[in-house]
Amino acid sequence: MGGLREVAAPFVAPGPTGVAIRGSLKGLTGQDEEVLRLVGGLLGSLASRDLKARCAAGLDHDSDQWAQRKRALTGGSSSRWAGSITKTTNDQWALARRGQLAHIQSLQTSIEMIARRVSLPIGAKGSKGAPGGYRSRQEWFAKSRRLHLLEDRLDRERADREAGRVRVVRGGKKLLRNRHNLQAAQLTEAQWREQWEAQRWFLQADGESGKRYGNETIRVTPDGEVSIRLPAPLAALANAPHGRYVLACRVRFRHRGEQWGDRIAANRAVAYRIHYHLGRGRWYLTASWQIPPVRTVPLEAARAGGLIGVDMNADHLAAWRLDAHGNPVGEPHRFDYDLSGSAPHRDAQVRHALIRLLHWAQRHSVAIAIEDLDFQAEKSREKHGRRKRFRRLISGMPVSRLRGRLVSMAAELGITVMAVDPAYTSRWGAQHWQKPLTTKTRKTTRHDAAAVAIGRRALGCPIRRRTQPPPQHRSDAAGHRSVQAASGVLGREETRPRIPGPRTRSAGAGCGAKAGDQCAHNRSGHTAEHEFCHQDSLPLSL
Repeated sequence: MGGLREVAAPFVAPGPTGVAIRGSLKGLTGQDEEVLRLVGGLLGSLASRDLKARCAAGLDHDSDQWAQRKRALTGGSSSRWAGSITKTTNDQWALARRGQLAHIQSLQTSIEMIARRVSLPIGAKGSKGAPGGYRSRQEWFAKSRRLHLLEDRLDRERADREAGRVRVVRGGKKLLRNRHNLQAAQLTEAQWREQWEAQRWFLQADGESGKRYGNETIRVTPDGEVSIRLPAPLAALANAPHGRYVLACRVRFRHRGEQWGDRIAANRAVAYRIHYHLGRGRWYLTASWQIPPVRTVPLEAARAGGLIGVDMNADHLAAWRLDAHGNPVGEPHRFDYDLSGSAPHRDAQVRHALIRLLHWAQRHSVAIAIEDLDFQAEKSREKHGRRKRFRRLISGMPVSRLRGRLVSMAAELGITVMAVDPAYTSRWGAQHWQKPLTTKTRKTTRHDAAAVAIGRRALGCPIRRRTQPPPQHRSDAAGHRSVQAASGVLGREETRPRIPGPRTRSAGAGCGAKAGDQCAHNRSGHTAEHEFCHQDSLPLSL
């Protein structure tokens, strides 16, 4: 048990800090679509040029260079369009830097795993949690070559990071690679070109607080009228005063429409983005704004009324309600979802499962406890080797998306979400709770037991199940009684080692402190019985 890692303390997950809603631009004329394509193409070319300049600056970029880039773009568009382009470029560069660091960490993990297995003899058995040597000489040779390949790749990535070089593809690297595999992607060259150009368009504007309707570049009125401030080279296409183009359609936000209306009525900042969906052949408008962070409740207040422990799996959510003392209440619940098919289908399945979970928590007015999962280190193929099905299972779990959606949806309903360390929850839950919770009419799964373990850890209770007190006045007449470990005891959630000896508190014969002193016992045949014993006579005075 000495190899177990320390379990982090549970915490209340912070709420969302932004909101995004989307509406469809129905009823656009041919002229409207042509103007949107021209504006998107022009601003997209400026964004590509600015991204090239930002990547060339590297780590030496400062506020003066940012202002210089913005001035270079203003002449071909406007100051507000240039501000949106430069801000988006900086965000893309920062995202590429974070992805570069994650890639370096992944390479380091793979190199360490291969180096360890290569150093072991061929066919050596692995220990618990660590694989052994490779099975054959051929596999060992192939992995040793891969080790050198990954080391060279790691050196290049480290050199790029130290120099501040990043590689960003506007439009997406996946779509770029499809150009060389059109047959596998089931695309013609014309279809690919249309997708490539649409993905590289730029039609988004940052909001400005205090300006009319919260945005001067892309303006949406309360009745849904959309107008765009055209860049300087396209000012001749304006159909409204001050170089603006008004679209013929009206947009309507069905979700959070009242909140959006209140913001633009108060002239608060709202950012907009216009994009084209090729599969549907339809234009969309996305509105987004920042919201103040949701005020989190104290941890003790979230635990007061009990909670629902949730175990996230590849195809369902296993949940069980616990009271404030950590005891399971009622029956376990299972919320299924299907992650096969298209991305919108998967997203809808996740939302449907979460809303059913939240409605259940809302009925009982309790918090929700989830695992703070991160499978980035677990997705390495070098760690799990030939277990392709298991690697595919981990990669397919929407951990970050499910957790983010749960936190944002729970904040709207006023439900607190707590995050706990996922260490050993499945193992200890199955060890301590699966069998006791199984009855003739209820078959408790390993995932249900893990949900109980997650809930108990969020409540501050040890996962290990407390044994039932004996019936005879809490004595040892019915057998040895184990007690609950205190909260400050290290390893209190671990399995207690069996201590040899009697099962009662009273020490039996031969088990005391003087078990080895034979002179302290009255035994038949002991030398003390054969020694001469002299007794003085009674005194005469008596």
